[in-house]
Amino acid sequence: MLAYILCTALAVLPLLIYFRNPYFLKDLHCTFLSIYVGIRLSRIEKKFYSILDRFLDKVAEHPHKKFIVYEESSYTYSQADRESNKVARALLTHAHLKEGDTVALFLGNEPWFVWIWLALSKLGCTASFLNVNIRSKSLLHCFSCCEAKVLITGADLQGAIEEVLPTLKQQGIRVFILREHCHVDGIESLSDKIQMESDEPLSRQLRASINIKSPAVYIYTSGTTGLPKAAVLKHERVWMGSFLLTFVGVRSDDVIYIYLPLYHSAAFLMGLCGAIERGSTVVLRSKFSASNFWNDCRKYNVTVIQYIGEVMRYLCNTPKRDNDKDHKVRLAVGNGIREDTWVEFLERFGNICIRECYGATEGNVGFFNYGGKVGAVGREHFLYKMACKYALIRFDTEKEEGEPIGKRTPFSGYAKHKQQTDKKKLRDVFKKGDVYFNSGDLLKIDDEGFIFFQDRIGDTFRWKGENVATTEVADHLLAVDFVEEANVYGVKVPGHEGRIGMAALKLKENMDFDGKAFYQHVKNYLPSYARPRFVRIQDALVVTSTFKQMKVKLAEEGFNPALIKDPLFYLEDNKGYIPMTQEIFNCIAEGRLRL
Repeated sequence: MLAYILCTALAVLPLLIYFRNPYFLKDLHCTFLSIYVGIRLSRIEKKFYSILDRFLDKVAEHPHKKFIVYEESSYTYSQADRESNKVARALLTHAHLKEGDTVALFLGNEPWFVWIWLALSKLGCTASFLNVNIRSKSLLHCFSCCEAKVLITGADLQGAIEEVLPTLKQQGIRVFILREHCHVDGIESLSDKIQMESDEPLSRQLRASINIKSPAVYIYTSGTTGLPKAAVLKHERVWMGSFLLTFVGVRSDDVIYIYLPLYHSAAFLMGLCGAIERGSTVVLRSKFSASNFWNDCRKYNVTVIQYIGEVMRYLCNTPKRDNDKDHKVRLAVGNGIREDTWVEFLERFGNICIRECYGATEGNVGFFNYGGKVGAVGREHFLYKMACKYALIRFDTEKEEGEPIGKRTPFSGYAKHKQQTDKKKLRDVFKKGDVYFNSGDLLKIDDEGFIFFQDRIGDTFRWKGENVATTEVADHLLAVDFVEEANVYGVKVPGHEGRIGMAALKLKENMDFDGKAFYQHVKNYLPSYARPRFVRIQDALVVTSTFKQMKVKLAEEGFNPALIKDPLFYLEDNKGYIPMTQEIFNCIAEGRLRL
């Protein structure tokens, strides 16, 4: 009788556990994956093994498998290895690089980006990835962060380099361009030099001193204020980023579609490095195209896509087609998708598994939603919390959300920015001596342990997948001859992700706002996503008692001319700033005018 009762109890127990926690099996699966990844990381720490070593092992394992597909060309793992060998030898010979040097890479999405990064890794050098949209002061600032003495750029970006070339020459920075010939003094051709080199493997001794704590890459982030800052990603951080694809179920036979910029952590860490870790194939596109997205997926048999929230909305906004569900995509990995867009995307494009995640380039802790709950960016997991302790701090005007810094979750900070690094740390939060990384984001946790993103805190806002630093934008606006003061902030727009830029301006005495001149200035000095879409002219800009500009109230007031009596202007695409009317506001609010 007792045996019967015990057998019955054991049979019923899984059902009881399931009804109490319907995510039990997924939690259990995540537990096993966490243990597996933890063991691998432990082994990597004991005997250093880099992503480059993983790539070389995959070359040996399946040399003829496609690694990179770009437009009408494809390159196997073996071809990529040989191409990067030639690049490494050319840089060794002509740039005289040595282990520990930093090289800035100013290049868009193309195979050269991958070959050069692999080549620099083979030489034991650190790659500094520059955003191809930055110009002038911001571009020059990036060199002071990472102390790169060599810059490699694409032929299409020669004009941007020539603008700052005198300063680069003065600082002794050598510039190489991917051309066979270049007659500009101070810019050396590189393609011809690469062609002349051997594709034989390089000695591992060239990188013999590199370890798990060595800088692997610099990826620039706007952070909370000011000019771009170089987030230092050590080799351990690269590994952790690459393992996300393991957690979400990516396999070696998957084809991963990467159109997000490789100079950002999402595409580089999760996309490219994750694909190498898995031994998968990468379909690389120069930039996102909503109209060609699904055609590319069908053409290249894509099975895994990356996204940011805006991308999913753009895809949902394209005209509906009969073949919307005719594709092989089974998995979408990314962050920033809204709950309504999530539901609409699945209804329209089919049963695609969406794995939403949360993290920051310079952050020390991340989450991913393995439970699949719509709208959540992650789920609390006891094993993860034991290994990487974190906490959410109740937010008010003086406190912000944070994540602890410890042995397993180090915050490497920003290169040459000790003050900014220190500003991201919160000390003595729960007990004397503890240190938290201040993410600058608002999160919440529901009763089931799922984590939801709420908003960004501070001076940075996010638009079209890019972080916009208000201080940097304001600095550019102050260069306009009729602007005396500028306060830049982000405002919410119905039906759009993130916040779009708006600027409150105080004009110099006896001067008027010139919409065309203002537009020409922001067009010359700011990338499209950072240009203020709305301008508000004020007699005086409100500041706090400590002379800090007030942004929250302005952001809440928005850009409705019915509510705001100050003069308002709207940036009309490719034309300039025109007076903001109620009709324009209504078109935006009703979704008839896309921003």
